[in-house]
Amino acid sequence: MATTSNFHKARNFRIDNYNDNSVNVNPLADPLSKLEARVAAGAIHDSAERCDAPKCHPETRVAVQANLYRWIVDGDGEVEQPKIKWVTGPAGTGKSAVMGSLADRCAEDGLLGATFFFASWSASIDRRRKTDFVTTVAYQLAQHQEDMRNAISTAMEKNPGVLKKNLHVQMETLVLAPLREVVHQSEGPGLRGAIIVDGLDECEAEQYHDSTGTGPRATPTRTNAQDQLEILQVLQAASLDPDFPFRILIASRPERVFREFFDPEINPTSFAQKLDLNVEHNADADITLFLEAQFDLIRRRFNFPLSWPPPGTIQTLVQNASGQFIYAATVIRLFDMGHREAPKALLDAILKVEATRTTTSNPLEQLDALYIHILESSPDPPLSVRWIHAINTITYLQWASAFNVNVLLQTDPESNEAEHLLGTLHSLIQIPPHSDQTKTKYGFYHKSLLDFLEDSGRCGKLYVERSETSMFIWDAFVRSSFIIHL
Repeated sequence: MATTSNFHKARNFRIDNYNDNSVNVNPLADPLSKLEARVAAGAIHDSAERCDAPKCHPETRVAVQANLYRWIVDGDGEVEQPKIKWVTGPAGTGKSAVMGSLADRCAEDGLLGATFFFASWSASIDRRRKTDFVTTVAYQLAQHQEDMRNAISTAMEKNPGVLKKNLHVQMETLVLAPLREVVHQSEGPGLRGAIIVDGLDECEAEQYHDSTGTGPRATPTRTNAQDQLEILQVLQAASLDPDFPFRILIASRPERVFREFFDPEINPTSFAQKLDLNVEHNADADITLFLEAQFDLIRRRFNFPLSWPPPGTIQTLVQNASGQFIYAATVIRLFDMGHREAPKALLDAILKVEATRTTTSNPLEQLDALYIHILESSPDPPLSVRWIHAINTITYLQWASAFNVNVLLQTDPESNEAEHLLGTLHSLIQIPPHSDQTKTKYGFYHKSLLDFLEDSGRCGKLYVERSETSMFIWDAFVRSSFIIHL
């Protein structure tokens, strides 16, 4: 719905650092400057946006990282070396932490070609879509050595329209052709190492039809799976090029598009043996190490006796985790985020909640119980969940700082409704300090929380229909006298 003003009669609303998304590039500029304008900077492993991204705790996931690092360096010892390996596992098994730590190790050893960490929640828009995937990879490869930089720069200069082409053309023009040139002319050891793609299952579909989406010529809506498959096929084509020197690691949840793509009965391409973090590596020992180290820090912080936590506590928590690192991480964040309960009472409450749950084969049952316990600590759990859904829905919008979201959603402009509703949820939600809320957005520590809240069978009475979330947001705009097109 179009209007002459996006913020008609808005009260107490503030927008800082507004920037036009359009990019005007000087046609006479350095070709790599044009490429840089199409880089998803936040998707690179060491970006500022990923400063709080999960990493493996020291001495944990050692076997997993060693397995993957060995494959990058030596392959599987086969005569024909497949260049693509799939790392999979359900949400919460630590895929992103493993990929992040592995990327750091490869970077230190000069074995990192490029990285792209997709994220569909609490992330910049260019990390959510395929648009800047190949250009981001190409730009990172251009940083490796001078001849590669020159080759990519020349490719950009000769093909000025490549940034508007599809991913296959971009990969051929900006990556494969320059690599062939460098490989054939190089007299040294040449390029080697890894290209790491994490969270590909979180890539959201890019749409190309007109804004109205009407008429017989409108392009059908693409699905997330179609764009994810397109990226898989682009990477597959690259790996089959004999001059392509990198090994490709793809981490994702075991969604259907990935299961079928890596199924040898469906796709005849040879892939390296997949690594299933939920099956092939028992995480209990690593979770035990993590919890022991963290509880030792908590004990020292509060000057508790060596007898705390009580015997058997860590073993119980490890059993409840069922291989889900996110469960252990959430437990520890409850202590680290200044929860209103005293630490000893908080631990007793967590153990009591878990003890009341029935034992089933569902590895997420204990995580679900923990989420319910934390969410029900809010003075108004149903309203808190509506806030969470609303934050997730609008957080990608440029103006959606924590301050602006609070002004939009609160019913009383003089109240501190955000603190009232979210004050006990710091272990689930990244809540900026009050002094930073005009510039910083809300975030979520892990997508498993959103998965939980979107599944009525898991979250039970906390479930909110999407239509209810849409109405909640719309009512907030009307209440704040906003008229804006989302």
